[in-house]
Amino acid sequence: KNMPKSKRNKVVTLAQTQKRGILRKQELVDQVRESVEQFQRVFVFSTNNMRNTALKDVRQEWKHSRFFFGKNKVMSLALGRTPEEELRKDLHKISEHLNSQCGLLFTSQPVDEVKEYFDSFSSNDFARSGSQATVTIEFPEGPFKISR
Repeated sequence: KNMPKSKRNKVVTLAQTQKRGILRKQELVDQVRESVEQFQRVFVFSTNNMRNTALKDVRQEWKHSRFFFGKNKVMSLALGRTPEEELRKDLHKISEHLNSQCGLLFTSQPVDEVKEYFDSFSSNDFARSGSQATVTIEFPEGPFKISR
C-alpha cells in the first residue's frame, strides 16, 4: 500500500507582489542616463540608518535635484563601469564608490552649497538597534522611589 503524500514542509508564498524584473532595472538605467545629460553634477551619498520620513523631507527641499536609490550594480551599469562604457569623461570612476547603502544625487547646484547642506543636515529620531547612546544615566543601588 502507498502512504498518503505528506503535506508538511511545503513552500507556500504568501507575498502577493510580483517581481519587478528586468523592465524596472532598465527603467532605472534609463532614468540615471537621462539625469547625467540633464544635470551638471553627481554626488554619491550614503545613509546611515536613515528613516523614510527624513529622506522624504530632504527630497522635498531638493526638488530641483534628483535622488536615486537602487541596486549598486544597476546604477554603476547606467553610469558605465569602464572608460569605454561611460557616457561622459571619468564617469566610470563614480561606479567604484557605489557600495553598501548609498544613492546618487544629480543636481546643478554649486558644490559648496550641496556640501554645506548635507554636512549640517541631521534628523532627530528614536534610537534603533545598533545606535550609540548619547547620554549615560546611572541609577543608585536599591529600590526606586516613584513620586506621583
